[in-house]
Amino acid sequence: MNHPAPRRVSESAIHDQTAIVFPNDLNTIGTLFGGRVMEQADRVAAVVAHRHAGRVCVTLGIDSVRFLAPARHGDILVFQSCVNRTWKTSMEVGVKVLVENFETLRRRHIFSAYFTFVGVDERLHPVEIPAAVPETEDEKRRYEAAERRRQDRLRR
Repeated sequence: MNHPAPRRVSESAIHDQTAIVFPNDLNTIGTLFGGRVMEQADRVAAVVAHRHAGRVCVTLGIDSVRFLAPARHGDILVFQSCVNRTWKTSMEVGVKVLVENFETLRRRHIFSAYFTFVGVDERLHPVEIPAAVPETEDEKRRYEAAERRRQDRLRR
């Protein structure tokens, strides 16, 4: 059986995907809906997963979701995402969202989460995906931490 060739984490990473916060993105207290940032983060993570696997991937789960600070009308959201680790048919993709003030261009971290994706065939059956090859110290740290999170998920 042919195994997919390993891929470097950097090959599928997204470093600076942006979106602007519009009035219809806000809740009744004038801050960005949590569900809106979750939806956008899932889409960005899906692109990373598809790029890495070279095939359709579906979201299996989301954990360690953290809303750290609000975003407001006119703020610029900056999405950063990469594969943290892969297993046989699944992978963990981390997403970090920063908010950039359009006047000062200062950034602050507002959201983080870990998305688990599974590579699937046309019948939606799991299929083997390429191994992730971490190269930088940050990628190696995330690679090791992802295995600990996976073990915690499997225990639950």
